[in-house]
Amino acid sequence: MLMADEELHETDSNDQKDWQGETSSEAATDDAAKSENAADETAAEDENYSVDMEKVEAVLNATADKATLTPQMQRMMSRQAENTKRVEETIKGTKSNPRWFVPVFCALMIIGLIWCVVYYLSPSGSWPIPNIGAWNLAIGFALIMIGFLMTMGWR
Repeated sequence: MLMADEELHETDSNDQKDWQGETSSEAATDDAAKSENAADETAAEDENYSVDMEKVEAVLNATADKATLTPQMQRMMSRQAENTKRVEETIKGTKSNPRWFVPVFCALMIIGLIWCVVYYLSPSGSWPIPNIGAWNLAIGFALIMIGFLMTMGWR
């Protein structure tokens, strides 16, 4: 009786089979057969349900004649109409800000920033309002904060 190591070393590479080549050709044949079977099964399922896809699309788009539909298709059409109505009500119920809201809070933040920069760059802090000194910074930061607080109310 030969040991596994001896048996392994005694085999010649010419005697070995090309397993990779065989499995890849078998896999290609199996894939082709599977795709044909899947197409046949899909066609068989469509025949079993006896529902045409054009009818389903017509029901979902609410363009079908309700008198010619099966009860199941009529229920599906009514559910689709209810869902559409619910979505429309949700959209109408959302509140939005007026059109001027975003430009105003952006402008306030930019004006506040410019106010502070002008104060720092002016000689001896005399601008934008002379004789109030560091209160110019308070005004600039107040404008920035008002703009920032407005962003929290943005819908």
